Parts: sequence; C-alpha cells; structure tokens
Amino acid sequence: MKIKLFIALPIIGLLFSCGGNEQKTNNKIDNPEQYSENLEGANKYYNQNENDQIDDFVMRQAWEMTKTGSGLRYMIYQNGSGKVVADKNIVRYHYKVNLLNGKLCYDTFKEGPKEIWIGHSDVVSGVEEGLLLLREGDKAKFIIPSYLAYGWIGDSKEIPTRAVLIYDIEVVQVRDYNAQ
Repeated sequence: MKIKLFIALPIIGLLFSCGGNEQKTNNKIDNPEQYSENLEGANKYYNQNENDQIDDFVMRQAWEMTKTGSGLRYMIYQNGSGKVVADKNIVRYHYKVNLLNGKLCYDTFKEGPKEIWIGHSDVVSGVEEGLLLLREGDKAKFIIPSYLAYGWIGDSKEIPTRAVLIYDIEVVQVRDYNAQ
C-alpha cells in the first residue's frame, strides 16, 4: 500500500503542476484562406497516395483496368448480352466487397442480390458510376477509391474509414422503373 501511494503521489503532483501554465487558445482561425489551402493540400496528398496504392495493387494483380475521370477503375471480365444500365433503371446485382488487404466485407452471393434504382438510391457513388458502364449479364471488377465510397467515415459495420473497395459485380437484371 505504501509503495502504491509512493508512486501515485508524485504522478498526481506532476499532473497538477503541468495544468497551471497552459495558454488558453480560442478556436478562431486567423487566416481562413490559409486553412483552406492547407486542407486542400492535405486532401490532394492523401488522394495521390491512395491512387498510388491502387495502381500498385492493380499492377500486382496484372489486371487490365480502365480508369474513369473520377478515379474509378473497372474491368469487365465477362460480357453479357442484355439491356444496358441507364439512369432510372432498376438494377438487380450480386457483389462481393473486399478491402485491398483481401478482407471480405460483404457477399450478396450468400445473402441474395441487391436491387437499386439508378439515380435514386443510397449506394456509394463509385458503385452507381460503375453500374452505368455495364449491361445485364456483365461481370466486372471495380476498384473504388475511398472518396467515391464511404470516405473518412466508413460504414460503421465492416468497412473502415478511408477504405479503398474492390467490388466483384454481376448484373443479374436491368429493367425500367415503370416496368412490372
């Protein structure tokens, strides 16, 4: 008991002695333009680093992928012959989602296909962009940078913050919204 007290008292004293000399800071930003420039620079650096990681991954896999203007990478590895996905279509599709490290996050091949209404669904923008490049029966891989997926937040379930996602997608059915 004396030894614990002997150790605890100096630590408590040190904590209290450090607290008195703090300078109070306000949350005022002295130069908002500089703050914005710094934030923009940090985002550019992070996005470039993420893109380099994706390029390295694609090279190691020896995948021939096309990169869109937004940064989505896709590869159609089996061509279907059905209807092309367009805005306002209902698309039924299967997918597996993996992280770059190989961890499987979701797999609808076990749970059943997902169905979305293009342009009107809560789906990450990279998936919707990729689906619009496909047709019924296509099988494709998408690599979705974090800024086109769940970003700095993750999905609070299986996908961590700032995660690059690899989707393996099969378009099962494409139909018009008004069609029964």
